[in-house]
Amino acid sequence: MGEQQSERGIQRLVFAVNGQRFELSHVDPSTTLLEFLRSETPFKSVKLGCGEGGCGACVVLLSKYDPVTDQIEDFTINSCLTLLCSVNGCSITTAEGIGNSKVGFHPIQERFAGFHASQCGFCTPGMCVSLYAAIVNAEKTLRPEPSPGLSKLTVCEAEKAIAGNLCRCTGYRSIIDACKSFAADVDMEDLGLNSFWRKGESNEVKQSRLPLLRCHNAICKFPEFLKEEIKAAASVASEGNCCYSPVSLQQLQSLLQPNEAKNGVSTKFVVGNTGMGYYKELEQYDKYINLKYIPELSMIREDETGIEIGAAVTITKAIEVLREENRGEFYQEGKMVFIKIADHMEKIASGFIRNSASIGGNLVMAQRKSFPSDLTTVLLAVGTMVNLMAGQRQERLTLEEFLGKPPLDSRSVLLSIRIPRWNLSRDVSSKTNTEILFETYRAAPRPLGNALPYLNAALLAEVFPCETSNRIIINSCCLAFGAYGTKHSIRAWKVEEFLTGKVLTIGILYDAVKLLETIVIPEDDTSYSTYRSSLAMAFLFEFLSPLIDTNAEISNALLNGYTSYLLPKNSRTKQNYDQYDEIKSPTLLSSAKQLFQLSKEYHPVGEPLTKSGAAIQASGEAVYVDDIPSPRNCLHGAFIYSTKPLARVNGIKFEPGLDEVSALISFKDIPGENVGSKTKFGTEPLFADEVTQCAGQRIAFVVADTQKQADMAANVAVVDYDMENLEPPILSVEEAVKRSSFFEVPPFLNPKQVGDISKGMAEADNKILSAEIKLGSQYYFYMETQTALAVPDEDNCMVVYSSIQCPEFAHVTIAKCLGIPEHNVRVITRRVGGGFGGKAIKAMPVATACALAAQKLGRPVRIYVNRKTDMIMAGGRHPMKITYNVGFKNNGKITGLQLEILINAGMSADISPMMPHNMLGALKKYDWGALSFDIKICRTNLPSRSAMRAPGEVQGSFIAEAVIEHVASTLSMEVDSVRHINLHGYDSLRLFFENSSGESLEYTLPTIWDKLALSSSFEQRTKMIKEFNKHNRWVKRGISRVPIVHQVTLRPTPGKVSILRDGSIVVEVGGIELGQGLWTKVKQMTAYALSLIQCDGTGDLLEKVRVIQSDTLSLIQGGFTAGSTTSESSCEAVRLCCKILVERLIPLKEKLVEQMGAVKWEILILQAHLNAVDLSTNTLYVPGFSSMSYLNYGASVSEVEVNLLTGETTILRTDIIYDCGQSLNPAVDLGQIEGAFVQGIGFFMFEEYSENSDGLVVAEGTWTYKIPTVDTIPKQFNVEILSSGHHQKRVLSSKASGEPPLLLAVSIHCATRAAIKEARKQLLSWCGQDGSDSTFMLPVPATMPIVKELCGLDSVERFLKWTMATKSGNSA
Repeated sequence: MGEQQSERGIQRLVFAVNGQRFELSHVDPSTTLLEFLRSETPFKSVKLGCGEGGCGACVVLLSKYDPVTDQIEDFTINSCLTLLCSVNGCSITTAEGIGNSKVGFHPIQERFAGFHASQCGFCTPGMCVSLYAAIVNAEKTLRPEPSPGLSKLTVCEAEKAIAGNLCRCTGYRSIIDACKSFAADVDMEDLGLNSFWRKGESNEVKQSRLPLLRCHNAICKFPEFLKEEIKAAASVASEGNCCYSPVSLQQLQSLLQPNEAKNGVSTKFVVGNTGMGYYKELEQYDKYINLKYIPELSMIREDETGIEIGAAVTITKAIEVLREENRGEFYQEGKMVFIKIADHMEKIASGFIRNSASIGGNLVMAQRKSFPSDLTTVLLAVGTMVNLMAGQRQERLTLEEFLGKPPLDSRSVLLSIRIPRWNLSRDVSSKTNTEILFETYRAAPRPLGNALPYLNAALLAEVFPCETSNRIIINSCCLAFGAYGTKHSIRAWKVEEFLTGKVLTIGILYDAVKLLETIVIPEDDTSYSTYRSSLAMAFLFEFLSPLIDTNAEISNALLNGYTSYLLPKNSRTKQNYDQYDEIKSPTLLSSAKQLFQLSKEYHPVGEPLTKSGAAIQASGEAVYVDDIPSPRNCLHGAFIYSTKPLARVNGIKFEPGLDEVSALISFKDIPGENVGSKTKFGTEPLFADEVTQCAGQRIAFVVADTQKQADMAANVAVVDYDMENLEPPILSVEEAVKRSSFFEVPPFLNPKQVGDISKGMAEADNKILSAEIKLGSQYYFYMETQTALAVPDEDNCMVVYSSIQCPEFAHVTIAKCLGIPEHNVRVITRRVGGGFGGKAIKAMPVATACALAAQKLGRPVRIYVNRKTDMIMAGGRHPMKITYNVGFKNNGKITGLQLEILINAGMSADISPMMPHNMLGALKKYDWGALSFDIKICRTNLPSRSAMRAPGEVQGSFIAEAVIEHVASTLSMEVDSVRHINLHGYDSLRLFFENSSGESLEYTLPTIWDKLALSSSFEQRTKMIKEFNKHNRWVKRGISRVPIVHQVTLRPTPGKVSILRDGSIVVEVGGIELGQGLWTKVKQMTAYALSLIQCDGTGDLLEKVRVIQSDTLSLIQGGFTAGSTTSESSCEAVRLCCKILVERLIPLKEKLVEQMGAVKWEILILQAHLNAVDLSTNTLYVPGFSSMSYLNYGASVSEVEVNLLTGETTILRTDIIYDCGQSLNPAVDLGQIEGAFVQGIGFFMFEEYSENSDGLVVAEGTWTYKIPTVDTIPKQFNVEILSSGHHQKRVLSSKASGEPPLLLAVSIHCATRAAIKEARKQLLSWCGQDGSDSTFMLPVPATMPIVKELCGLDSVERFLKWTMATKSGNSA
């Protein structure tokens, strides 16, 4: 089909989606596949998560048919980046096409559900497609046929199948188990909790219980009609749509007319369009040229001198070619080089990006736009050549010359690259025992890629043994470095020249490292510039240091990837340590344990049932707000926000000729009050009036025919600001204090001081005074961004569909803004694609803006906020500054803690006045003796901060651990001993928590603390880690055990239960399903509570229950879904409803039993309808004072490994014990515990929510904001739910699980600190100091640059100097 294309563009676009034929003409060439799928097809599983190719929510399987070979190529792509014009002749498979509720779910979808691997479900379809593609491609291999039900995938491949997919809910462990269940080499014992088998069953039985993967499940069928059209060479593309597909260089040259650029005609070259994910396009191009069909750009040629790869060849294809195994032994060195290039390429972006991204596109982005490319660095080191076409002329350049040219113009095209084959016949054939050594390096936040590096390097050397000494001579070398804040990758020529011909010694290596320091210098304004430079020196050291004192033997180990100082040595220490270290396999994760006790007392409550709706979430059939089909004449909106923190807005202008804008709505258009959100502490305006209060504040709402047009209009809008005669903005808590800018905390929320602080400090043997901690913010990163749809209804009414955690509050806000009675507003929420607090207050203005626009224009209006805008406006977690004084005894017992806390609330109160109460609830987990505090809520010119999962509690818990760590360091004590001595006894617990403390038997923390020490082998591993650290220079390990005490409060919650004529049951609750399993628990409670009628058939009631969407006119007083307790309070509301219904049914049941004997449920309900029994009731559960508040307990042990050369922290193992009371659903609660913990890892270790000097967020998407991924969670993740027995004041003795476990992630941070402490001791010893001063503050998040800085940015130089001095001393 491709051969028939011409430069004119052709008549039609033909492709298939899930087997359905689509034929299009006159396609907008900028339209993406995702836009088409979501707007023009019924397939809504394809989600927009980021629009950058960085999250995997939009992944589809693309299949291409080659009529010559009769072969089908299947691979995943990002539909959010792939242009629709580029899928001509292709077959697209979405999650619905894999399986669905109508034709049957695919085993992948069933196993995702059964392994409890879907919570909010927004990311699940993309995960399923990624795994499906991996299985399909594995089946094409010649591997042995696997056992029934399994695929040809390996465990390692199964894990990596979803490495590029993000999930914010689950913590990934359950997802990985679902993936691994398909692997041919899986050990069923390694798979965690699922709904398929029971504990203790044999592996054979377990395998037989899995949904069976049959041959047809693992084969992607290419539509026959499309094959026939391809064979018939049907035409493609559309005439006059400015999208061209030349099939020869001549046609391409004819398209690149020299006068077009002069006339302002803009041209875009396209292969995979993945560059759009990084360089966002604000305007459309005049001409799109698809380069994929030009043979010279798609060819791959190999001969004895090297491999030539066309510029349009994808990175994935290049990796396959470089890894080919049919190269002869003669080319062993060249093969090694090719394989290591391929290995490095596999860390570029993610699999679905590499499947589309071209080699040439990556290099040209680096050349034209200084993209921080990995490819340029790796290819530079091996002497790559490039073939360039400029107009009618072709030229051949070195890659270095290509990168150094002025940026290519629109008439210049990269045709191909040539990677030379490195073998010993080159230049050094006369030397004996000469070897080629080649290594590539990258330091990035994620080991498997999907993250830009801080620096990358590729180092190649030809070396041979010195004849006169036991040393190595460097014959030649090539040292390339890139991505460190420079225009492009560079060769370190001066270092190469210095090393060439030298006998390698410690002194020579030191001089080379110091010389490199003068060369690798990031440009001004590069973040972490000193860290980046230190990485270059570290990588050079790591490359060359194994060559020193090698006894003149260059073995195959060196050739194939030699052992460096980074690897733990094969010592007795290592062997002993392995008794407690189960992470030995090359897989990402090892087996994990999930332990809990089942209770049948309230069946089916307490059963680990699969989450309600998990299967339709996996198939993409679950409907989220943006999946609701657009009503007729629907418009789309986008926010225009301020980029200045305090400024007058004089006006907003658009470019002339921008005809797509239907309306621009601002505060002047509001008929009621200018209110966008409302809490009990105050309101926030929907739009800024004359003066903006922060960068990121909403100024206006632009409305257009499509979301794309609205977003583009908002992007190009020019806001006229005026800052004359305005006070300077308040951008810090310190400035807020100076100007007395605070929000008030209501008296009922003010926490009480504990004890006499003066007495406590007087009793202390030691004091730490005026110590400071600073904590930053965190973004929610829900996979589904803010979204709403407003539809005008009759009689001045408004129906609003909103992805929100508190529809009731949006209802009130919309009515006030529109100036209409509340009974004219209806807010409907079915499910939310992740919330974490960000879909509570922050969702209100999104819904309100749509409603306002819909009212003004008399048409439906919807919005799906793009990720950048969402991040800028979200506010996120509260940053704060803490100053503390602490007094303590010589044995570590703390006698008094004094705190001054400044909380940055932003421009409006939101929920900030609750923060002191929340913080103190978590901070009081230790017995401080006396506790005094002064907490101020600072009003600043920044976006208002809002509730984020464990708001205040996570900061309070961290402050407590920071104080404990500081005390332990000051006393040179083991920090675990200091923690233990300051744990509460029951008496001190009652003193600190008063009414929340419960009975003494409910205080389970001491039991958890001791039990965890045993189950995690804490003491033994601590000893082993000490030995490990003694024997390993460049890797240090740390371990930490931390407790949590987390106070939660129940709120009034409504419920409604109705029994229909056929015996099926409809339930409504005030709580919203966010992925936390609320609907599942409510269904279980309904089935249990109605089964108390005790008639035949009530054992199957669970399948008869449906929980329906929230509707603010159907069930009022819904309140907030927040604070971890909404599930249990919703369950209690439903239980009360069921109790009423059972009481109504009992008289009739008794009567029927007398008449008929046993009576079935269906008969009973039918008779009840006939006898006019009221079978619908609603209640409002109001918790009593004594049961309103209670404490949650848990503890975790975490072990980490820190790479001293890069600062990378690897989480080796985490063990958690958490008290859930009697869990309402252990599977759901385990998912909540794991997911919360991993979100906490993000806060403590990865997520930097950075702003510029005006307070405008600059972390705008997946490129700059890194949440945890499958390769950054604990390698071994063990969780035990403690069943702590009966709690009379709890809902069926249950306890909350949504937020408290997040606090346990501080154990990762503390373990990292312990590892750094060992590194600092070593560093000081190299300087001749004893290393006893271990006091330092580890910031949050503890990112790689931070960790490396604390371990010593100059550690390599210090080590080399120390080594030289030591050898010099020994010689003397």
